Amino acid sequence: MDLDLALLYDKPVAIMDTNIWERLNRLNLMFMRITIAENIKPMTPKTDSAKEFMESMQSMSQSDTVDKSVVGTLMGMLTIMKFNGSHTMYGHVIEMINIAATLEYMKLKVNESFLVIFIMNSLPSHYSPFQINYNTIKEK
Repeated sequence: MDLDLALLYDKPVAIMDTNIWERLNRLNLMFMRITIAENIKPMTPKTDSAKEFMESMQSMSQSDTVDKSVVGTLMGMLTIMKFNGSHTMYGHVIEMINIAATLEYMKLKVNESFLVIFIMNSLPSHYSPFQINYNTIKEK
C-alpha cells in the first residue's frame, strides 16, 4: 500500500486522478492525529494536508519556545492531576506515565520514584490503605 504517497508528493494537478492521493492524504492525516498524545492534540495545526501537518508538527517540535511552553504545561498537568473516577485507574496511571514519557522525550528526566509519588498523591483518600502499604515497603 502506498500510504506515504500523500507525504512524499504534493497534490497532483487536476489532469491526474486525485482520488487515490486524496484518500491516502486523509488516511495519513487520520493516523497522525490518532497517534498524537491527548495532551498535545490541542496544539496541533488545523490543516487538510498530511504533508503540511507533518511539517508543522516537525517545526513545532524543533522550536525551543514551544518546547519550554509544552514542558511547563506538562509539568503543571502532572503536578495537579487527580484521579476522579471518570476513567479507570489503569487509564489514569497510563496518562501520567505518558506525560512523564513526553517530558523525558523533551530531555527533562522524570525520576521513577518521583513519578510514583505523584501518582500516589493523585489518588483520592479512599485509596489511603494502598498508599500506606506502598510507603511501608522497604524496597522502592
